[in-house]
Order: sequence, then C-alpha cells, then structure tokens
Amino acid sequence: MELQSLESRDANREATIRRIRSSARAIRMHALNMVFEARQGHPGGDMSVTDILATLYFGVLRVDPKAPHESGRDRLILSKGHASGALYSTLAEAGFIPIEALSTYMKPLSMLNGHPNRNNVAGVEANTGPLGHGLPIAVGIALAGKIDNADYRVFVITGDGELQEGSNWEAAMASGHHKLANLTLIVDRNTLQQGARVSETNDVEPLADKFRAFRWDVVDVDGHDPGALLDAFAPSADRTKPLCVIAHTIKGKGVSYMEDQVGWHHGVPTQAQLDKAMGELSGS
Repeated sequence: MELQSLESRDANREATIRRIRSSARAIRMHALNMVFEARQGHPGGDMSVTDILATLYFGVLRVDPKAPHESGRDRLILSKGHASGALYSTLAEAGFIPIEALSTYMKPLSMLNGHPNRNNVAGVEANTGPLGHGLPIAVGIALAGKIDNADYRVFVITGDGELQEGSNWEAAMASGHHKLANLTLIVDRNTLQQGARVSETNDVEPLADKFRAFRWDVVDVDGHDPGALLDAFAPSADRTKPLCVIAHTIKGKGVSYMEDQVGWHHGVPTQAQLDKAMGELSGS
C-alpha cells in the first residue's frame, strides 16, 4: 500500500509539472501577443517570471478564482509590476479573468493597466509598479496573518535589480525580527535590469548571505524548473524563519532573440519577430 501511495504521489507530481509547463507555454504566448497588440510592455521580464508564476498558480497557491477574496486564501504579490503581461496571462489561464480580456491590455478604459490594480482585476492583491513596494506590503500581510493565527501563506516576487531599493531591506529586517515563517520571497534573478546588468548598475551580491544575515532561510533554484520550484515552495511545519527563494532565470526565456538581451526589458516585436517567437514557443 505504501508503494502504491508513493507511485500515486509521483504520478500526481508529474501531472502537476506537465500542467505547469503547458500553462507556462500559453502564458508566454499570451504575453507576447499582448505586448505586440499594445505596442508597449516589458516582454523580457514577462518571459523570465513565467515559470515561477505558473508553478505558484498551478502547483502551490490555495486560491479560488470563484472566490478571489476568500479570507483563508494564499496571497501573491508581484512586486515587479511591470511584468503585468505575464501576471494577467496567468490569471486568465487560472480562471480569474476571461482569456478574451487579454486583448484589451493597456487600451483606454481597460481593466488591464500597464501595472496591476487590485481594484480592477480579480486575483491582484496589491497595486505594484513603483519598485520596492511589494515586499513591505507582503510583510504587513504576513504579520497580520501571524497575529491572527491564520494558516495562509504570503508570496512576493521581486526583480533582482529591484533589490537595490532600500525599502526591501527594511522589510527584510522586520521579517527576520518577527520570524515570519508564513512569508516567501522569490527573487527573479535574471541578472538584467533596465539598461544594463544588475552587477554593472549596483551589484546586489552576495545576495544569499545578505538575507541570511537578516535571519532568513535561503535556497537557490533554477527558476525555469517546475520540479525544483515546487520543492522550494513546499510548506514546512518546521520553518521558523521567512524564506527567500533565489530563482535563477533568463530574461526573455523561450524566445531565442530575446534571451539574456537587455534591450528586451522594454520592446515590441515586429510581425516577423512575433511569428518566430510563436513558432519557438509552440515547438513548431
């Protein structure tokens, strides 16, 4: 019976990973189409964060698109709000908003602003865009959960260049002090920010050591490996500290001419480039 249980567990895990990979492919294609149609956006960061978002929504988060404000839900804050194309696409794939709504991205009066707005879009927990705000907000939510003895978890995704903002380190210090074991920070460590390498602009290394110094647990993972991400995000009854997951990613992941190219922090593909990207993402 134990062998059957293990086999069933393995089969469920493999099914989850397949679903995550399939969803990530769709999310990338949606996001690129949105940027192309809107003639603006941040496709490089959309592509790097996609596997993280897909793993969270299709393998980790306790959320219900039919009850997006249910009090016991897990919370996710995308602090790097400029990657809204990836977030909206994920929410659409997860059933929070209609797929058809993605075609209105950044259009006048659309609910899908360039940066997420919690008042407009089901599933968005916080208005983000100005960098350095997401982690402080998440700390407040996690602290409230601890005070209330709630069992929800709080996740926040930042960019690596975003960690140059001092507000993150105030929040990190508070998190360690209050032992917010219900808080997980994911750093989208694609090593690029607007205009240059993070290391050339204002180097954030040694990143893991900094979080450990603020009394966090830290793990390094391949941010494009759903299995590794699932393991990193797995709940632990023994955890007594906040968790920082440094997810090593590639800006523009999945699109050959975008990968690790700083120019695609912003940028709009031509029709020919879009067609090439769609062919690569679809596997054709």
